[in-house]
Formats: sequence, structure tokens, C-alpha cells
Amino acid sequence: MDTKAPHAADEKHFSSDDEKAMGPPAYSGAAGHVEVAPGGQRELSRALKGRHMQMIAIGGSIGAGLFVGSGGALYTGGPGSLLVGFIIIGAMLLFTVQALGELAVLYPVNGAFYMYAVRFVDPAWGFAMGWEYTLSWLVILPFEITAAGITIEFWRDDINIGVWVAVFLTLLVLVQFFAVRGYGEVEFVLGIIKIIAVIGFIFLGVIINCGGVPTDDRGYIGAEYWHKANNPDSTREAFKNGFKGFCSVFVTAAFAFAGTELVGLAAAEAEDPRKTLPKATKQVFWRIAVFYILSLFILGLILPSDDEQLLGASGANTKASPFVLAIKAAGIAGLPSVFNAVITLSVISVANSATFASTRTLQALAMNRMAPSFFKYVDPQGRPLWCIILQLVFGLLAFINEADVGTKVFTWLLSLSALNNLFVWASICLSHIRFRRGWAAQGHTLDELPFKAEFGVIGSYIGFFLNVIALLATFYVSLFPIGSDPDPETFFQTFLSAPIAIALYAFWKVKTRGGPGLYVRSHQMDLLTGLREFNPEILDMEKKQKWGLRDMPARLYHAIFI
Repeated sequence: MDTKAPHAADEKHFSSDDEKAMGPPAYSGAAGHVEVAPGGQRELSRALKGRHMQMIAIGGSIGAGLFVGSGGALYTGGPGSLLVGFIIIGAMLLFTVQALGELAVLYPVNGAFYMYAVRFVDPAWGFAMGWEYTLSWLVILPFEITAAGITIEFWRDDINIGVWVAVFLTLLVLVQFFAVRGYGEVEFVLGIIKIIAVIGFIFLGVIINCGGVPTDDRGYIGAEYWHKANNPDSTREAFKNGFKGFCSVFVTAAFAFAGTELVGLAAAEAEDPRKTLPKATKQVFWRIAVFYILSLFILGLILPSDDEQLLGASGANTKASPFVLAIKAAGIAGLPSVFNAVITLSVISVANSATFASTRTLQALAMNRMAPSFFKYVDPQGRPLWCIILQLVFGLLAFINEADVGTKVFTWLLSLSALNNLFVWASICLSHIRFRRGWAAQGHTLDELPFKAEFGVIGSYIGFFLNVIALLATFYVSLFPIGSDPDPETFFQTFLSAPIAIALYAFWKVKTRGGPGLYVRSHQMDLLTGLREFNPEILDMEKKQKWGLRDMPARLYHAIFI
């Protein structure tokens, strides 16, 4: 049988066996309608509109990692390391999201990147990535709920944090009643607030740096904080702690960019991923360039990296947020409270994303017999009910803060997710590389793809390489921490994700007796299941460009704007 992907107009040439192989259509019905696949299994609701996808891409993962965690990276690495480290991780994600967009438009299946690893790399590696991604978001939820409670202490430290944990957990439960539309609307509103806050901070930072704030007696600052102060014993410099300081930024950057891949995960519940996903993936450039790189560059100009208050910049300790400290240093009254409110909303947004990410991945695992079968249940409203219940049960772990050992327990729980993002992003790039090889091996051309990664497979190779470099840098700084001797506890609190991924991979290899071998061969790849139907006439009408090296400026422009 010819394995060439079927166009919409060619369906009549396929037999019933071919149709079974393809599985249920990736999209049909009205917006938000819950389809029932063959066998009676309901599919997830497809209610995410273009504006939801745009905001998930632009502001979905802006949270405590940027607003608070960047302070610790500024203190240990300095403003130069902070900026360069985020640029490297940002460039890596630009290539990664382009690769994810190509795959998600063609295969908008539940589980997204986990499923791509199963089909194009190796089922055992996909199993490992799926479970590690699920576990990561399961434990992040109680952490984010706790973090949201901590932000309230900025105003009221006389109320037990357990009260706020209960309040925020209740809000998340209420959001679940509105299925994926609830997730989309919450992200849309909170995303707008976060974007306005970051843009406002950038303009304010320029004014502060130029000496335009009457209450700031520092006057014009310029690049003063990028080099040593007049005191020769000062630690204020662009690149602090040498190479170790630079490597330490990668951990913070990976955490801050966590959730960028959610735009691909949401494709299975989008109204029209063919139309909205390409636009959403291009918006990632603006989030990286403006909301991360530019804001952190401004931050490094107006806040000295030797500020001792930055030592407490972790979790959601907004009293140590570098953004709040920068505003305080300028003597601006009232505005620190406003920004603290933004951080509170950002943390709630990440908690909302955690619920979405874990439940959808777990449901996909169950659908592929890689998790208990009852987790695949989808209720009439298109919600993976048992997955949501499990996630909310994990949310109750936030109450462990009432115990004396709460902090220690959370530290080890979060170690499960420390490197998860780098593993997932590397897997996306590798899946795209392997997919392109299988696509060509089975007789397909790039012209058949409804959306192509602007940087092609070369971009995925670069993205994969940068992920490996980031992992090695993290390994180095975990094994030889800044300012202390090697310590097993410190190492595993940062690098625990790696042995867990290896253990999950080995478990599935043993269970399946090796599966397809070391990896899925190109000619054995399943290129039909979940394939979205598309009209070749529409693709022929769209602008096609053949790029060469001399066209790189135009290519970059096309990737960002068109």
C-alpha cells in the first residue's frame, strides 16, 4: 500500500482498513463540540480560539521564574551572564517551537510532543518523557499554589498561608467546570495583564536608568552596574563567578521558559490548529525578545547584582523579586504593591497551566496503554475527569507547608521537574529530525506539509545541540556548586530528573522486550494516525518561498512576522 499522506480530496481512494489506520479525524464538528471516536471513546473538547492560542504563546509561561527566579540568577551570574544565558535558551526555544508547530499542525493529537517521541523516536523514550512531564506538572501545582499564598505576605503576613492555599485551590477547581474554554479564558485575561506589566516595567526602567525619577537620588545610571564599583572588593560585575556563574543561569532560564511548549499541547483542543498554530508559534519570538530578553537587560541596568536582598529570590518570595526591588530602589511608592499583584496573578496562571498540562498528557498516556486505563475517560463536556481529580488531589500537597518538614519535602518534589523542560525540548527537536527523515523515506515531499518550520531540520539540529549544552552546563554546576564543595544532596536536588528519565526508559524497554529496537526505523514510522486532513488547493495558493543562504534576512523576517 502507498503510505503517502491522503489529501482531503483523495479519501475515496482509501479502503476501510486504511481509514482504521488513520484513526478518527483530527477535527470535525462545531467549535467546542465533543466528538465520539470509534469504540465510544469521547475526544477532548476543541474550544480554544485563535485569541486563546495567541495568548498562550505570548504570555502563557510568564510567571515566578521571570519575576522572581531571575533575581537569584542575577546575583550568582551577574547581568551579563543573565542576559546571555536567557538569549541562548530563548534561541533554542525559537527553533524548538518552530519544529513543534510543524508537527502539531499536521498531527494535532492529544499528548503532542510525548506522542511524537513515541512514534518518531522510540516508544520507551516517549513513555519516559510523557510520565516525567506529567509528574513534573503534578508537583508544580502545589508549589505554585503555595507560592501564590506567599505573595500575599507582601501585604498581610498575619494570616496563615493555609487559608490562601484553600482559596486558590478552590479557584482552580471552579475553572475546571468550564473545561478547556475555562483554561483558555483565564490565560487570555491573565496573559494581557502580564504583558502590560512587563511593557510598563521596560518603559519605567528606561526612565529610571536615565535619572528621570525625582525620588531616585542615583541620577543617571547608565551601565554602572555592569562593572565593578569603585570599591575593589565589590562583586559587582557583568559576569560574576566566572564560568560557573554563567552555567547557573541555564537552570533559572529553563524554569522561566517552562510552558512554552503548551501551545503545541493545546493543538488537540484548538478550533482550527491549521490556522492558529502557525501564528501562535511566531508569537513566541516576541515573548522571548521583549518580555524576557529586553526586560532582563533593563533590569540588569537599574539593579546592582550585589544587592543582598536577591539572595532570597526563589519560589514566590516577592519581597526579593528583582522587579519589585528595582522599583523600590527608585523610591517609587505604591508601585511595588501593583507589581506584587501582577506576580500573584502570574503564579495563579502557571498553576492553571499545570492543571492543563498534566491532565492532557496523562490522558494521552492512558489512551496509548501507558497509564491505567481509567485515566482515558472523558466526560460529556470534553474533560479528562479522572486526570483532573488526580491533579487536584496533588494540589492538596500544598497544605504540607503546615508541617515543619514542608520546605524539605517540596524541595525534593520539585527536583522531579528541575530538568524536565530541557529533556522535553530536546525530544521535540529530535522528534522533528526523525519525522522529516521518515516523511522523506516513505515517499513524501515538503510541499505536502501544511506548515513548515521556517528554519527546517537544520533549526532542529541546532535546537537539540543547544539543549544538550544546557544539560551539560547544568550537570557541571550541580556537581560543582558555586561557593561550596561537591555534595550529593545538592546534585540530586538539581539533577534528579535525569536518572528518573533513564529508569522510566529502561522500565518500558524491559516491559515491551525491546520494542522496535533502539529506535523507530524511518520506513516503520506511523505517518497516518491522527493526520489532519487539509486541502491541497489551499496550500497551492499560499505563498511558497525557496530559501538560500543569501535569503536568511528575509527568512528570519518571514519566520517572525508573516
